[in-house]
Amino acid sequence: MWIDSIKKRTSTRTYDQRPLESSIKREILDYLNSTTGPFGAKVKFYLVNIEDSSNKKLGTYGVIKSAKNFIAAVTEKKEPRSLEQLGYVLEKGILYATSLGLGTCWLAGTFKRQEFINTIELKEEEELPVITPIGYPRDKRSVVDSFMRFAAGSNNRKDFKELFFEGSWNNEVNQKDKKYIQALEMLRLAPSASNKQPWRVLVDNEKFHFYLARNKGYGEGLGYDVQKIDIGIAMCHFELTMQELGFKGKWKEDNPKKDKESCEYIISFIIE
Repeated sequence: MWIDSIKKRTSTRTYDQRPLESSIKREILDYLNSTTGPFGAKVKFYLVNIEDSSNKKLGTYGVIKSAKNFIAAVTEKKEPRSLEQLGYVLEKGILYATSLGLGTCWLAGTFKRQEFINTIELKEEEELPVITPIGYPRDKRSVVDSFMRFAAGSNNRKDFKELFFEGSWNNEVNQKDKKYIQALEMLRLAPSASNKQPWRVLVDNEKFHFYLARNKGYGEGLGYDVQKIDIGIAMCHFELTMQELGFKGKWKEDNPKKDKESCEYIISFIIE
């Protein structure tokens, strides 16, 4: 299921007028709120219907066309690993929605944040980093949709050898006869803000060390570290694929002592 959903998932910015059934809304929210990520941080989800809301300013500055329903993901500001947790859990929900034939699109800086904050009555200690529309995709993309995909480089991804290394940062991963290679490839397909793909993985026997190759200055105006969310999304793709391939493992801070300049160690996946 997961590999198929990862391959099918795209950022949907143009939606069909067909309404989202109440049963589907409940199913998606129940799934998100019952999903546990690798960290202890709490993530809350709200489903906002802009037609039912009294706040008529809700919207996305024209980036999303015809979407009526949005999922808002809320974390606590000071909780450790909250952004990585959000990325993991929401992406798992997005992949589940994909399996149901629904479209979604990660939005960080292109929605009317304050209007959504007012609508869900956000608490002072909470923050709303991202939302996603959710609904049935329209067959034909809008002009804005096509332009946004081009601008974000949605069809252009870094080569395998730029992202994944084995033993040391000087060696690319030997892809021959290794079952876990598909998990790295599904990670490579993960969405990220502006398609920056800020993740790097160093393979060390049965350990996979995840690093953040930060793009300096990127996302500073958002008020939170959007690339930490990207790492959570990447972790989700990797772990779900590993599970589907039959691998058992756990996330652990392993202190690999193989740091690389410009890369920040995040966590390791260790096969059991």
